[in-house]
Formats: sequence, C-alpha cells, structure tokens
Amino acid sequence: MNEKSRIFDFLYYQLDTFPKEDMLCAKENGYWTKYSTKEVVALVNKLSAGLLKLGLGNNETTVDKQDKIAIISKNRPEWLMLDFACQQIGVILCPIYPTTNINEIEFIFNDAAIKYVFVSGEDCIEKMISLRGKIPSLINMYSFDSSTDIEYWSNIINNVSALEIAAVNDIKNTIQAEACATIIYTSGTTGTPKGVMLSHKNIVSNVLNSTKSFPFPKMPTARALSFLPLNHIFERIASCIYCYAGISIYYAENMETIGDNLKEIKPALFTTVPRLLEKVFEKIMIKGAELRGVKRKLFYWAVSLAEKYDPFTGGGLLYNFQLYLANKIIFSKWREALGGNVQYIITGGAACQLKLLKIFNAAKINVYEGYGPTENSPVISVNCRKKNGTKFGTVGLVIEGQEVKLAADGEICVKGPSVMMGYYNRPDLTSEVLIDGWLHTGDIGVFENGCYLKITDRKKELFKTSGGKYVAPQPIENKIKESPFVEQILVVGADEKFVGALIVPSFNNLTNWLKEKEIHGLSAKDAIAHPQVLMLYTEILNSYNSFFNPVEQIKKFELIPVEWTIDTGELTPKLSMKRKVIMEKYNDSINKIYK
Repeated sequence: MNEKSRIFDFLYYQLDTFPKEDMLCAKENGYWTKYSTKEVVALVNKLSAGLLKLGLGNNETTVDKQDKIAIISKNRPEWLMLDFACQQIGVILCPIYPTTNINEIEFIFNDAAIKYVFVSGEDCIEKMISLRGKIPSLINMYSFDSSTDIEYWSNIINNVSALEIAAVNDIKNTIQAEACATIIYTSGTTGTPKGVMLSHKNIVSNVLNSTKSFPFPKMPTARALSFLPLNHIFERIASCIYCYAGISIYYAENMETIGDNLKEIKPALFTTVPRLLEKVFEKIMIKGAELRGVKRKLFYWAVSLAEKYDPFTGGGLLYNFQLYLANKIIFSKWREALGGNVQYIITGGAACQLKLLKIFNAAKINVYEGYGPTENSPVISVNCRKKNGTKFGTVGLVIEGQEVKLAADGEICVKGPSVMMGYYNRPDLTSEVLIDGWLHTGDIGVFENGCYLKITDRKKELFKTSGGKYVAPQPIENKIKESPFVEQILVVGADEKFVGALIVPSFNNLTNWLKEKEIHGLSAKDAIAHPQVLMLYTEILNSYNSFFNPVEQIKKFELIPVEWTIDTGELTPKLSMKRKVIMEKYNDSINKIYK
C-alpha cells in the first residue's frame, strides 16, 4: 500500500497486514463486544458516507473552511470510528473532555463553529441540551447511547448506499498529509482553552518516530487496556500506535473497574499518568500494612530492596539474587494483579516519582516515562526499551525526527514534523510559542549525561521569594509525595519570606497511624487539627527539607481535609493541578501560613 501519511492509513495498513477479530472491544452488559478490523473499516466507511449526506466534508483544505464536529464521550470503539470517519473526508474532529464545564463547552463550540456533536453519558447529554440555542453553528446532536432526548448515532449510517460509500473512497484519496485532522482544546491549568491544530503529518510522523525509537514491535496477538481519556493526545497517539502495531484495544468500563479489567484481558501494555500509579502503589502498601508476622517483614524487605534498584549501575550478585527472591515471593503477586502479562507501561502527562519508577521496574513491571505537550503531537522524548535507553528521573531520549535545544533560561524548545500548525483563531498566541520553527514548550529542563532529557519545572510555575530567590515547586512536590502520608501537595511562596505548602494527607494511612496511637473517631477536619498529627507532618517535612537548599525548604504548612479532584475543579482532566484555582480556593489557608 502507499506510504502512511494520513492517520486513517494506519487502519487500512492493519486490514492489509494483520486483520484482527478483536481490533476494538468494549464491555456491554457484562460481556466483551468485539469489533474486527473488517467490521471497523466497514462501519467507518458507512459513517463517513453518512456524514457526507449531512453536508459535511466539502473538500476544503484551509482550516477556517473545513467543517468541524465535536465529540464528548468516554472511551469506546465508536470514539475511534468517528475519528477515522472524519479524517478520511476532511472533517476536523474536536474532542472535549466529558468533565469540561458548560461555560468552556459553549466557548469551544462557538470558537470552532461546531456543526454536529456526538455524546455519551447522561451528564453530557444534559449539558448539550442546556446549550441549545446558545451555539448558532450547531445543527444537530447525536448520542452513542439510546436516548429519548437526542438522536441515536446509528441513524447516520442506516440507509447509506454502495454508491455513497464509493464516494468516500474518492474523497479519501484527495486528503493531504498537511490538512488539519483535529483541533484539541487544551484544558490548561489557567485561562481560556486554546485550540491546538494538528495535521495528519503532525500525528503520523509522531506515531512513526515514536514506534521506531521506543521501539514498538508488531504485536498482532497482544492486547492493550485503554482508560486514559481519548480526548487527550497521549491516549489518541497510543491508539494509532496500537493500530499500526496490530495491538487489540480493550476499553476499561470506568476508572473503578481498571483492576478487574486488567485481570480479565491480561494486557501486554497500557498508558497511564503518575497519579494513577501512585494510587495503585498506595493500595499495594495498604494491603502490605495489613499483613502480620513473617509475611509483613518479607513485604517490607522486598519494597526496601526495590527502592535501591538502578538498571544503570546494577546491584551486584548479592543484590540481584535478593531481588530474584523478592520477585518470586512478593512481586509476582503484584504482576498477577495487573493481569500477569504486562510487558510495559508508558506514563506521561506529569512527572513520575523516582521512588515509584524504581520499585515498579524492580518488580518487573516495566514503567517507561515519556514527555511531550499537545503542541508537539505530543512525544518529544521517552525512556526506551533498548540498551541504556532508560534513566530513572529523566523523560528519556529525544525520539527520532525531533531537534531539541535548551534556551538560555533552560526552556525546552523543539523543532520537527510533529510541531503543531498553530492555535486556532489565535495567531497572537501562536507567535509567542512558535519562533523560527521552534516550539517553546514552557518547560524548563536539562540534559543528563548529554542525552537524557530531565524536566526540572514549568517556566510559569517558577516563583521568586521576597528575598529574590527563585524556587521551582515541582521537584519539591514530587519528592515530598514519596511520603506515604502525603496524598497531594502544592508549594507556595511567591513574594513571601519563605516557602510554604498546602498538603492533602493520605487519609487511609493517617487513619491507620491514628489507630496505632489509640486516637479514634476523628473526622478528617478534626484529624488535621490534632496536635499529634501536626507534629507528624512537621517531622515529615523536616526529614524531606534536608534534600533542598535552605531557600527551598518548607517552613510552614496547612493541612487540607479533602482531596483535590477533577469534579471539584482543582485538577485538569489529565490529573494535573490547577495551581491558580487551588490558590484562589484555599486563599485563607495560604494567608494562615503567612499571617
């Protein structure tokens, strides 16, 4: 077949090379529904024909004139089918997180002049119904679920003729690699959403270069579990890689069923974010704490051993023999909990704790950390599977096809075929970050050993104390989160005399600690005010302060009684902290630190 230059070419590559019986799979009514490659191709072509009948796909090549439709849905087979269907007739798909608030949805729809929207879930349907009349461009809405409120999506593919499907092939052949395939509105941690325009060339080049660099072998019998939102480019690019490598995609029912789904499908790989790895590790440690006697001692011995793991230096004969025993006795159970077949996990979206990387990799649960913003489609670098391809604490080697340089202030700049077309309707913002072909990422970094990229902080998150000293909060937060008693932490101190912190305790571990101290019946609010608890967190911070320069050390803190979540507005959909939101919401707590 022709060289792969458009995203949908990966679909036909799989059909020609290794057609599968379970290309896309989802659990419905307790059973896995499987769509073969052949069925997916047929449905995609029907859906493309149906969209053409709606008047979409006008063969325009400029982004302004291309038709745009939106999708607000959890991960499911129909998500990727709609994506492919749009791509091959020149329609731009704008994915939106189901948790996006109604005001942002209204802004995005009007900014992009969305004509149609596909939704799933009652919450999303309700949001869209309430926006009727507020979006002049919107013609109709379709639901992936049976709904009495809006039209069912299959109505679009019913009654398309063979002639109309043939027309899809004609249009498909005219789609250029340089055409815009998607506009992804970044949720961001502050400000109005920005629409990142990505072309077929942007995404395809990133898929091919990531595949070669990692590398991803062809794995036509392997399965991947998908649970990170497809709305984010990280999971979407992973889906293209799966398609190209012949890996079947199974969609988790929801975030709560991931554990059960892992055991059911026994995946070879999946992508995740550090926050979810932290949750997995926390559950493991809670179970370990419940053990008694020899079992408990063995558990903590194994974890302690894993914390010292470093594939670069090697541990020597005695260490490696001990680790072999720990894997046999303890870590084998961890691997079974993940399905017993995981070959690698790729994490991105935020910095992963060094401690977690050491422990999971020591336990033969290979976690590879990568990095890249939406504006680069996204991968810039990744820890690789090849010899000396991984260095814990870094985001790995720059992938093929990318040039990376560090600006005078340490900002990471990248140039290559996967750098975005620009921000939709915002040439002013585009000119700020795209300078002479270089994308200025806003991340500060260094190269370790001359080749491993390490992120040290976000440029916008650096702050200066009243003494004129710069502080990078992210490394401080990541280190302190290694404590089993710290669930979340936000470092503050801009224009203040010293550095402070807002801390959300790990209430599971704190409750167990209180029981050991024979302190019972406290609510979360009462617990964080208890003198012994305050002393505990003072001691924790003092122990971690030794890792930092005096100006970076946390002098005072406030404990927060509730976890920060997407639903309550403190986290983005990819589980990054919205610093501005948290600081505004907990302004009184910050004032207590500095009063």
